[in-house]
Amino acid sequence: MDPYGANATVPIIRTLTTDDLNELVRMDARVTGRARTAFYEGRLHQALTMSQVQISLGAEWDGHLVGAVLGTLQYGEFGVAEGVAVLDTILVDPAHRGQGVGKALFDQLILNLRALRVEKLRTEVAWDEHQLSTFLGRRGFSPAPRLVLERPL
Repeated sequence: MDPYGANATVPIIRTLTTDDLNELVRMDARVTGRARTAFYEGRLHQALTMSQVQISLGAEWDGHLVGAVLGTLQYGEFGVAEGVAVLDTILVDPAHRGQGVGKALFDQLILNLRALRVEKLRTEVAWDEHQLSTFLGRRGFSPAPRLVLERPL
């Protein structure tokens, strides 16, 4: 049984707002087991007030936020001249996985980015996040021709 109503069949994709903070934290806690309020507060603030172009979206199912993507547009980062969209977070409430929420969010994000004439979308995935890697691979992502380096401090 659908916990958000029998008539809800597809999510409504909309721009995120500051009112979505608590739901983002709740969804993330269901996935990660941690309440990362400060993290999402910062990401949401950045997406809504600091970015020249807002590319962050929410998926609403029968009036409830059930998924989100947060990202930014970057120009000239790491010596790359063209604008690149960076997908920081893709989040789907576990109760709605497998129901097309992530696909709907991603499809709308791609439409928005194409309208802005952005030619590339980047993200990072932990090496052991197989489910997310598979999802992204089905949407055309592949390893980038760049090597990410890090050093412990």
